[in-house]
Amino acid sequence: MRALVFAAGLGTRLRPLTNTIPKALVSVGGVPMLERVILKLQAAGFDDIVVNTFYFADKVEDFLKEKFPSVRVSHETGEEPFETGGGIKFAEPLLKGEPFLVHNVDILSNANLAELASGVRPGALATLLVYEAEADRYFLFDDDMRLVGWTNVRTGQVRSSLENFDPSRYRKLSFCGIHIISDAIFPLLADWPEKFSIIDFYIQMAATQPIYGVEAKDLKLIDIGSPEKLAEAEKMVKFENCKNTL
Repeated sequence: MRALVFAAGLGTRLRPLTNTIPKALVSVGGVPMLERVILKLQAAGFDDIVVNTFYFADKVEDFLKEKFPSVRVSHETGEEPFETGGGIKFAEPLLKGEPFLVHNVDILSNANLAELASGVRPGALATLLVYEAEADRYFLFDDDMRLVGWTNVRTGQVRSSLENFDPSRYRKLSFCGIHIISDAIFPLLADWPEKFSIIDFYIQMAATQPIYGVEAKDLKLIDIGSPEKLAEAEKMVKFENCKNTL
């Protein structure tokens, strides 16, 4: 199975750590985030892995050559990162031909990736791993767990391509940055710009394309985007390591 790891981010909120290394190589419990994600993917059966790079790309590539020589690299060459949608579109030559899982490098979780892959519905353009969590922004799903829109409950903003859309009729779930995408997405991306969010794409395409959510029960997840979250992740890893030695 194939996977794409987003590792192009600047990691601005983790400075000064990321003044000299990319966020992907910031360690959690002595292990770089990128290594943790790759090992998790490999354990779940993803044996064809692509890592997208931008910031300190040379350091990421040197790390991969040493630790994971079979992993391929999609090196973004623009003046700034292409964001998630642009990163997928840019990596098309390395991804087309079969479905692929997308995983953010700064996500630490107990998500069962093999189970997610086995739950993809026939014909689905994308399958999003979602969960119940307190947040400002949510994807909205109907009773069949098909994506219908998006909302920011703090600002009251609602987005959907459906007519007469009433967000109160739908279930609000948080997206965890892990999703499986059919390679049928690439013709649909052709007219999109170089830089865009895959979230924007999903919201716009939801009315005409089958995009589904899969709810993860008892999900433990940390988005390591700040020093506080990094410290939380360190505690989580330490706890799991202690538990595994009992």
